[in-house]
Amino acid sequence: MDIELVKRTAIAAAYKAGELICSFMGHAEIRKKGDIDLVTQADTGSEKIIIDAIRARFPDHAILAEESGQNIGNADFCWIIDPLDGTTNFAHQLPLFSVSIGFSYKGKIAAGVVFNPVSGELFTATQGHGAQLNGRPIRVSETEKISDSLLVSGFPYNFKEIFDPLMTRFSNCMKAAQAVRRLGSASLDLCYVACGRFEGFWEQNLKPWDTAAGLLIVQESGGKVTDFSDNPFTIDMKEILATNGKIHNNMLALLKL
Repeated sequence: MDIELVKRTAIAAAYKAGELICSFMGHAEIRKKGDIDLVTQADTGSEKIIIDAIRARFPDHAILAEESGQNIGNADFCWIIDPLDGTTNFAHQLPLFSVSIGFSYKGKIAAGVVFNPVSGELFTATQGHGAQLNGRPIRVSETEKISDSLLVSGFPYNFKEIFDPLMTRFSNCMKAAQAVRRLGSASLDLCYVACGRFEGFWEQNLKPWDTAAGLLIVQESGGKVTDFSDNPFTIDMKEILATNGKIHNNMLALLKL
């Protein structure tokens, strides 16, 4: 497998999809998939662009995409796509959203690309070759104390069903950390941990396309990613904790109920 070709294909698709997304900003038609779960023409149009780009290069590969679901193909090679991570932000013209494209080989994430088309920030990683922001190597922060840490989290669409434990964890972290933010795009949250802007990120009930690319980008930047019980994270898990590694045990204690 030519992982560099995979990476280049993902980058080209992300840029092309980003152009389309930006062209819809401010006047996209918005539909509801759930009470607070939105979808727009930018989501579906972006996904089509990405899938077409992948199919042109790798017609036999499997694809798992947020809007269209599972596409049949060789499961050893699987692309995991969130065509617009942060649709609610996009719908409100808040420029914190991204295109996220992960690639797995035999069940393990081997490449990841996350692109914010407004800021122009492109986060990339391939397994064993580090992570980059616009081509420059990135590393997690060296902060060792929770009290000096800036954390980030998100709330799942079904937050009302798990409101009490959600708020308990959020409260624990808010009291311990320097501050906590909520940006609304899990893939960007992970990338911001990877480049040292945040020391830690946690969330529940995410989907594989939310975390596939960002997972590898954090790991390749020297970070640690597990569930809330310190099990190595896989993209089918319902809990994710990503940190710079130095505050990981403290975060696990704060998230334990």
